[in-house]
Amino acid sequence: MELHRTQLRKGSDVPYVGHLLGVSSIVIDAGGTEDEAIAALLHDGPEDQGGRSTLAAIRGRFGDEVANMVEHLSDTFDTPKPPWRARKEAYINDLRACQDASVYLISAADKVHNLRSMRDDYREVGEALWSRFSAPLGRVDVLWYHDALLAAYDAGPPDPRRSRVVHSMRETIAEIRALEERMQLSG
Repeated sequence: MELHRTQLRKGSDVPYVGHLLGVSSIVIDAGGTEDEAIAALLHDGPEDQGGRSTLAAIRGRFGDEVANMVEHLSDTFDTPKPPWRARKEAYINDLRACQDASVYLISAADKVHNLRSMRDDYREVGEALWSRFSAPLGRVDVLWYHDALLAAYDAGPPDPRRSRVVHSMRETIAEIRALEERMQLSG
C-alpha cells in the first residue's frame, strides 16, 4: 500500500493496490505458496516505484526468494521506461530464460487480472480502451503481447497450478475478441 498509495489503475479511479490484491488472490487460489503470494503483492513495486532500490528493500524485508521472483516479474527498472515493444520482448525473453515455475504462475495471474479489467472496461468504453496503453499500435500490440505470453507459458516448466490460470487467460482473451467483433458489427 505504501509503495503504490498514489497510483490508480489505468483510466479509472480504482486504487492500484486492488490490482496487487487481485493478483495475489489468483495466486493463492491456484495453490500458491506464502512467498509466491507476497511476490504477487510486490510484483510491480520496483518497476513502478523506485527501481533497484525498491528491489533491495524487498530483498532485505522478505528475502532472496521473494526478491528474485519480483525481479523476474519486472519488465524494466529504468526511468524513463524503454519503448513498449522492446520492454515486452525483453520480458518474454527473460521469462523463458528463468524457467522458475513460481515466476510463471505469478506472471500469468498478473496478466489474467489485467485482462479481466480490460474486458470489463472494454464493455464500458469500447475502442477507447486501447488508447490507455503506451503500446504504439494499441490493440494490435496488446493482443500480440498476450498471445506471445500464452506461448511462453505453454513452453514453461510444468506446473499444474498454472494450467487453471492460463485457461482463464485464454478464455478472457477470447471474450475480449468476441466483444470486439460484436462492437465492430454493431458499429
